[in-house]
Amino acid sequence: MLTADRFPARLRPPAGAPVRAVAAAGLAVSFLLLAGCGGGGGSAEATAVPSSSPTATADDFGCLSPEQARTNSVTFPSSSGQDVAAFADGTGHTALILTHQADGDVCQWVPHAMELAKDGYRVVAVDSVGDDVAEVTAAVTWARAKGATKVLLVGASKGGTAVLEAAGSITPPVDGVVSLSAPTSYGAMDAAPVVPRLTMPVFYMASDLDSPFADAAKELSKSTKKAKENDLTIVDGTNHGVSMLNDATNYTKVKDFLKKYGS
Repeated sequence: MLTADRFPARLRPPAGAPVRAVAAAGLAVSFLLLAGCGGGGGSAEATAVPSSSPTATADDFGCLSPEQARTNSVTFPSSSGQDVAAFADGTGHTALILTHQADGDVCQWVPHAMELAKDGYRVVAVDSVGDDVAEVTAAVTWARAKGATKVLLVGASKGGTAVLEAAGSITPPVDGVVSLSAPTSYGAMDAAPVVPRLTMPVFYMASDLDSPFADAAKELSKSTKKAKENDLTIVDGTNHGVSMLNDATNYTKVKDFLKKYGS
């Protein structure tokens, strides 16, 4: 089974060190101390800002403008206790959860996320730094809390492995899954034992010369026997993951699948 992406991931803080959570906690303590020192002799109350809303310490992820960071940078907690950061755009009732590959970050998805938001979707592109499956699950929970009635997962490379595995445990089930160049396994994730149980529509795409990821797509698709639709698309070339969408024909195929099951 495949256990690595094409390129090494950039260095990131370990999953056990939620930097944004620590910073937020420090700010909260400061506000409480200031409130306690205020005059008037009365008790002071501090109203916490929900972590699922755009944060005062907005993250630009290295690619957002200051305005985008303020309005589109969000955080929400995962079941593993991780503070998950994401780029969120759009207000539609169908949510798309996007997960990036190991050689990049959320910025890989931002241009597509903005375009898909204009198409009427609520898009949440996760900045993966820890437990990928827990991050995907947390993003689905956040999107549903914001009003999404349908949810589709889209993952590139190791992000594809993450969305396939997450789709097997999210309840209620998501409405569709798109896997772009996913290995069968990556780190602790293993999609191979999960895909035979998936009943929602699944779309697999990989490039024919992107070995061994094309073989993985074929293997995973072959095992996806219960899905409402099992679409395997092998395209020409060597493009991997998100880069396959640079081809207009490939991107249209993915968008057609999203429209079919997200409308």
